[in-house]
Amino acid sequence: MNDWTEKGWGGVGRGRSYTCRYMSKKIAKLALEDGTVFTGVAFGASAESEGEVVFNTSMTGYQEILTDPSYRGQIVTMTYPLIGNYGINEQDIEAAVSGVPGVAGFVVKELPPLYSNYRATTSLDAYLARHGIPGIAGIDTRALTRKLRINGSMRGVLSNKSVDDAALVAKARGAAQMAGADWVKVVCPEKAYAWSEGQGGWKPALPQVRGDGLHVVALDCGTKSNILRHFLERGVKVTVLPPDVSAAEIAKHKPDGLFISNGPGDPAVLDYAVKPIADSMGKLPIFGICLGHQLLGRALGAQTYKLKFGHRGGNQPVKNLDTGRVEITSQNHGFAVDRASLEKAGGVVTHVNLNDGTVEGFRHASLPMFSVQYHPEASPGPHDAGYLFDAFIEMMKTGKPLEAGRMTELQGGRMSDL
Repeated sequence: MNDWTEKGWGGVGRGRSYTCRYMSKKIAKLALEDGTVFTGVAFGASAESEGEVVFNTSMTGYQEILTDPSYRGQIVTMTYPLIGNYGINEQDIEAAVSGVPGVAGFVVKELPPLYSNYRATTSLDAYLARHGIPGIAGIDTRALTRKLRINGSMRGVLSNKSVDDAALVAKARGAAQMAGADWVKVVCPEKAYAWSEGQGGWKPALPQVRGDGLHVVALDCGTKSNILRHFLERGVKVTVLPPDVSAAEIAKHKPDGLFISNGPGDPAVLDYAVKPIADSMGKLPIFGICLGHQLLGRALGAQTYKLKFGHRGGNQPVKNLDTGRVEITSQNHGFAVDRASLEKAGGVVTHVNLNDGTVEGFRHASLPMFSVQYHPEASPGPHDAGYLFDAFIEMMKTGKPLEAGRMTELQGGRMSDL
């Protein structure tokens, strides 16, 4: 049993700090399908879970990572060693529909005994315990990350209920593969809803193109809240629909543009989400992010494939081929669009990852649509790519493809004010 206690401490000024429920000696184990077993200390819920073991290189933003629906079915390892030091607050939740964390498990090197932030309401440990998610601390996350980089992402089991190594490894080998998995059905909404929350005090002090009077229909495959906030902040009305609606249902809302969100799982099995996109091409300007980028590529006729270990973190370098600028981006994806098939289908590559050359963005040669693989809403992450929302607004206003020169102007206008 975890017999920890939570105690308040007086803060200085607006700050305040609390003790976490200090870790007991209860053992937790992370077993991988290759037979490797890591032994550490349990935190979070008393539970056992399975999933694809991946790593994220962000130094901050663990709360946004935990609540990003795109991590469904995954056990997330943080490469930065100190995680949990600023606790959990009620404002920085990224799951637009559920509002709860969706990771299968959480792996950290060190869970601090104290957390301190004036907005914090609870500890990372207590937060995961409340939502039934197990965590493991005290393992060599560098060794785990190196193994995943060399061998690729693996299936794993995280448990603080069983300590039998052989049994856990057997469960890891029997866990579901991420390739071929449809996690969108788990996180998408059951019916339409309207979005009404802006960015509030977190709005970047940068120039933005206004879309007052414009209306966007967003297909929610597991959208992050901050994407929808960006539209509201620019004066755009947002109606959110499930991803399996028909193009006719989308048209009933009389939108000026169609947005396709991020989400979890393999895009190759999401034909029900691809069809309304394909049927709307040429009728509406379209913008996709992350999974939305992959689905738009498939709607065009391109293929997708699974990456060895994916891109996850707030420090991924991407070159914009239209502007010549390099953006530092926030990313979370394990699949990518195949470049050859994309270009054969009429796609024009606009962004590439500087680490491995994979496609990070494209536009169509003649239709008003474009997409990016990374997350321009930047939560967590930099604000380099916020101009893409401005580009979509301009495309909705004109109904025409955005020329490369105009995208350069939009990005340059933001950069000149930094």
